[in-house]
Amino acid sequence: MPFSQTPNPPPGTAGTPGLESPPSGFQPLRSALFRNLWMASTVSNIGGWMQDTAGTWLMTVLTPSPLLIALMQTAASLPVVLLGLVAGATADIFDRRRLLLFWQAWMLTAVAFLSLLTFANIISPWVLLSLTFLLSIGTAMNSPAWQAIVPELVPRDELPEAVALNSAGFNLARALGPALGGITVAAFAHADTGAAWTFLLNSLSFVGVIYVLYQWKRRPLFKSALPAERIYGSMRSGFRYIQYAPLLKAALARAFIFTIFVSAVWSLLAVVAARDLHQGALGYGILNGSMGLGAVAGATSLPHVRRRLSADAIIAVSSGVFIATLLVLAYVHYALAVISMLLLAGFCWTSTMSTLNLAIQLSSPGWVQARALGIYQMVFSGGMALGSVVWGVIAEHISTPLSLAIAAAGLLVTFPLSQRLHVLRGELPDFTPTVIPTRIPQTVVEPEMHEGPVRILIEYCVSTGDYNAFVHAIHRLRDIRMRDGAMRWGVFQDINDPTRITETFIMESWIDYLRQRERFTSADRAVRDQVMGFHCADSPVRVSYSIYAKERTNGSSNQSEGT
Repeated sequence: MPFSQTPNPPPGTAGTPGLESPPSGFQPLRSALFRNLWMASTVSNIGGWMQDTAGTWLMTVLTPSPLLIALMQTAASLPVVLLGLVAGATADIFDRRRLLLFWQAWMLTAVAFLSLLTFANIISPWVLLSLTFLLSIGTAMNSPAWQAIVPELVPRDELPEAVALNSAGFNLARALGPALGGITVAAFAHADTGAAWTFLLNSLSFVGVIYVLYQWKRRPLFKSALPAERIYGSMRSGFRYIQYAPLLKAALARAFIFTIFVSAVWSLLAVVAARDLHQGALGYGILNGSMGLGAVAGATSLPHVRRRLSADAIIAVSSGVFIATLLVLAYVHYALAVISMLLLAGFCWTSTMSTLNLAIQLSSPGWVQARALGIYQMVFSGGMALGSVVWGVIAEHISTPLSLAIAAAGLLVTFPLSQRLHVLRGELPDFTPTVIPTRIPQTVVEPEMHEGPVRILIEYCVSTGDYNAFVHAIHRLRDIRMRDGAMRWGVFQDINDPTRITETFIMESWIDYLRQRERFTSADRAVRDQVMGFHCADSPVRVSYSIYAKERTNGSSNQSEGT
């Protein structure tokens, strides 16, 4: 299943500040590569959702424990929590085509082995959980790279439609897959036989994706002239960027608060179907597919919804719908009423997840986007995994209705807090890459790439009348320096010459400083130019570079030059 459970949203739909609604949503399908990948991934996603339904239902046959049943959701989510950032880092460092081929093959192997064991009747709850976990490792490592290749498949002006089509394909699979999985399981006298055939079909669904990826002659949009980051350093830079990016932190917090409570729907739906509604595998597949059908409606209607509602309003309405859905699942045991609420919940689910995913994509530049998506995956799946355990434990030791009711109450209580974390509000930053128009610093002794720490000292001449405005502007530049790699930052006024103000920041190594220069965006450049505009001397701003002093045999590499 190439896509994770977070549907890829259309970044460019109407209702988002500064963006226009596309005239049509099907232009990217004119590209043979995108069209083939879209069709192959949709088929693979259908197989993945069939597997999800069959696997969860097989667990209800293997054990009556609500906790073990709920742990199926944890097994699907936990790898993303553990590996989301690693997946994003590898997708930002290594060739994405090769990564995708490897992880698609990994998932094919895991599902094929599960099918073989199930056919041989060598299956138990813990074997099922273990192989589901291995499959989910592939999903976790695959997803950031998959989402990050979309700009490479279509022209830039067709990117919103391409991502919208990916979301529609995912949700189409979300609607069809559970019902098809339920039908396949129900078609056989024994649930394990039906599950085994479903697992086999899912393993075959990866073949088309692998074939299309193998045929793809990839041409990256941008390749740094600098050596690639190491995985650990790449992960640290991803976390550092999030730490100094308020827009990203707000979207991530909203995602965690929302998913930890609504995970009760996903983790306990099989229990409600079997015990309260007295449904078999087909009935559970229909219930699961109802949310998928609602999600398809949500994906196709989202541009119209965004014209009328802000991102905060979409999440607020969705929270209210899920509170009602949780209460209906807990206390209303009529199939038609439950299906109706699940259809509405599916609509709200894709609207909210698409809005949050859109916020992540529009709040991060290209150099760190896969890592931002990986961290988003971690937060999203962390909420799903943690919530599934909590609601499963409560259902196991007390009752399923009480567990669902507590989840509804939790979503209600945290609603005022989450509403303070605004998403997609105000003018969106321009993250178009823009390299600072200066030559690479020339030094008397050329530093080694990984030598450091490095201190950069920038001297400004600022009139006393502009002092407050300058300080306000340069503190905006602080966050840019820090999220692009600086370890420390400071600004100081010379007490003997009040017009002389120095900015200093520390980079871990010389190559980190060179990477920081590559990472400047148009929005960053605008802030930097505003700061430079306060410089009142005739001579240019003076910049000096210093490397931590150690014993040398060939002199010092301390050199000053203007920008």
